[in-house]
Amino acid sequence: MFRTVSSRLLRQHKCVHPACFYGTQTSSSSTNLKEVLTVKIPEKQQEVIAFRKEHGKTKVGEVTVDMMYGGMRGIRGLVTETSVLDPDEGIRFRGYSIPECQKLLPTAKGGKEPLPEGLFWLLVTGDVPTQQQVEAITREWNERSPLPNHVITMLNNFPHNLHPMTQFSAAITVLNSESKFAKAYSEGVNKLKYWEYVYEDSMDLIARLPTIAAIIYRNLYRAGTSVGVVDMDKDWSYNFTSMLGYDEPDFTELMRLYLTIHSDHEGGNVSAHTTHLIGSALSDPYISFAGGMNGLAGPLHGLANQEVLVWLTQVQRELGDSVSDEKLRDFVWNTLQSGKVVPGYGHAVLRKTDPRYMCQREFALQKLPNDPMFRLVSQLYKIVPDVLLEQGKAKNPWPMFDRNC
Repeated sequence: MFRTVSSRLLRQHKCVHPACFYGTQTSSSSTNLKEVLTVKIPEKQQEVIAFRKEHGKTKVGEVTVDMMYGGMRGIRGLVTETSVLDPDEGIRFRGYSIPECQKLLPTAKGGKEPLPEGLFWLLVTGDVPTQQQVEAITREWNERSPLPNHVITMLNNFPHNLHPMTQFSAAITVLNSESKFAKAYSEGVNKLKYWEYVYEDSMDLIARLPTIAAIIYRNLYRAGTSVGVVDMDKDWSYNFTSMLGYDEPDFTELMRLYLTIHSDHEGGNVSAHTTHLIGSALSDPYISFAGGMNGLAGPLHGLANQEVLVWLTQVQRELGDSVSDEKLRDFVWNTLQSGKVVPGYGHAVLRKTDPRYMCQREFALQKLPNDPMFRLVSQLYKIVPDVLLEQGKAKNPWPMFDRNC
């Protein structure tokens, strides 16, 4: 994985508190995100110009042949401001850890988990949003959510043996017909205005993703039943779970947490890097994001979630819902000795348990401690790290977020 670094980190700040690391975190009072960005973006552009003028010739690392053959792993080759993956602390969003985000970001009425809309505002602006600003994002996404008829028709005509991620990527690509950036570029828009059309496309795309995903899910697993309509008074996650066909409040809360902690993961992972790379050719956000989703579909990236569930299901099928630690340990060893891996353990960067795993584990301990699958996951959490350490191959034997699906 390409390593990314913040421009402020490049300045070698010694303090890692967000207020020092990213500047003051006081949010603008405006609830119009585009209006806020209209002020912030010129300031950021000037900051980058000044930074490059001062540090443009500074060396930030060395490159070895192994790094090049290893997919550029460990090479510092990108600058990102939105998040940093620390080997010991895990992911930080604009300098804030997951527990800090859970405390600071607004929640839904009656809920406890942060809303993805809030993290989106934080990622884009660097400011912790107010409740009113988050509600404004919710309203905007709801208003932008309708899908063009040709996309719905295409989704409803896909064969059932076509993988969900393939359908997802295809639908996103076809949304390119709606690209405001592509239209503006073809008409010769000034490049200083590019960001405004990229913003419009990006907001439209984010708003439409839950409906696309829900249609795919319903077609494959709910006999093609209707997803219904977006409730303008509900948040992004609530509408998504409702369109999937679930109305249990705890599931909606879990989805708010899940979508929040998966919102960003530095800029050098396969899907983020691919999206940036395609976008650098001035491809519109739909095409760029679709390329990133094709990267996410690989087994060494997003498909790892599916592989974890397949493996856990296999363990349950072969050993049953109640299995002794000794028997489970033997199963893990047999898996490793057969040349396979235990999916969900070991990370290219992290050297401790993934904080995204821990917050989902804490949620499960509160909401479904007796669920058979969760009990199995908890049991593996006690057993697998010691086995991997004993085997001696894994640098990081702790679980990633995939494990707690």
